[in-house]
Amino acid sequence: MKPRRITSAGFTIALTFGLVTAQSPLSHAQGHDPIVIAVEAPLSGAQSSNGIDMLRGVRLAVRQVNASGGVLGRKVSIVTIDDKADPNLAKSSVKKATKADAFAVIGPYNSSVGVLNLPLYLDSKIVPVHMTSTNDTDGDGITVQPKNDQIAPIEFDYVRSSGVTSVSMLVDPSLYTQGMADRLASSLQAIGVTVTQIPIPEGKDDYTAEVAQAVANEPSMVYVSTYYPEGARIAQALQSSPVASSTACLMGLANVDASFINEAGLPASQHCVFSGVPTAEEMPGKRAAAFVREYKKAFGSDPGVWGIFTYDSARVLFDAIEEAGTARFAATMKKLKRTKNYKGATGTISIDPTTGNRKVVPVYILEVNSSGAFVITS
Repeated sequence: MKPRRITSAGFTIALTFGLVTAQSPLSHAQGHDPIVIAVEAPLSGAQSSNGIDMLRGVRLAVRQVNASGGVLGRKVSIVTIDDKADPNLAKSSVKKATKADAFAVIGPYNSSVGVLNLPLYLDSKIVPVHMTSTNDTDGDGITVQPKNDQIAPIEFDYVRSSGVTSVSMLVDPSLYTQGMADRLASSLQAIGVTVTQIPIPEGKDDYTAEVAQAVANEPSMVYVSTYYPEGARIAQALQSSPVASSTACLMGLANVDASFINEAGLPASQHCVFSGVPTAEEMPGKRAAAFVREYKKAFGSDPGVWGIFTYDSARVLFDAIEEAGTARFAATMKKLKRTKNYKGATGTISIDPTTGNRKVVPVYILEVNSSGAFVITS
């Protein structure tokens, strides 16, 4: 029987109706046990606001699909895995997912974690729909969020159009943030822009010294490639410095988080622009607006940046299982890589079957408005 598409809560879900008999190939292989989806994210620690938003996005998708009969007539359940954004927990996260009999994993978020454990998920026949942006994880499952080579051109075009002649970079030397800084530096140096890099250690309370070093030679722009806890403190130091406060500032994508604005304060946040994806409330389109309504109704709070992406990740996964007609690793991976023109809350999703990456991604230059929200620059 072919799936019949129905609409629930403003979204289209593919469901297969009819009884599965004892002779059905699905009933013997899979029975009626739930399909277990692992969500790996930094659920505690400095990046927990991202991780919780990610988990909520998946929970919303699961609630909706279960309310409409599940996937292939089976309920979906979630197992949570807190990797604390710590590469040392990469391998143990896979073990937890395996022990829970997870069919798929949504996550991890941090590139330094994913580069270690995504191959292990594949070896364990657990389908990865990951959230890492480094191109080092190309081919390790699929992703619906932007990758480094898709973000970097947006940053380069912005910096070039600003007419800068020199850029000081404050860089967290972890995999994703260092990779982004190196990409931008290479492109800028190729057109004659002077670039200097200053390493940023994680977890400091004050980056005044590093900011002073960055602006000592009066650069045209300061570029900050860190995660948001460090970026917020750097923004405060930039705002407090007489020299830095008059210097243009571009923050990298990993700083786009509501917690950045809360911790840095509105004046410091508005001093910079950001490369990245907007919060769910600022994402264009009716499906994004519907996601925001359902998220607020379910959790009583505003969505952040990445929950809408994990929501789409889950829904693309469910659709692939339905299209495959089975919750088996190889068949689902094949369908995921052939995803084409899926109408998601983050926009239309098509996957490059070679890399597993989304072909067109919603990346913009953002600013912080007077209400303390990230918005697309006009």
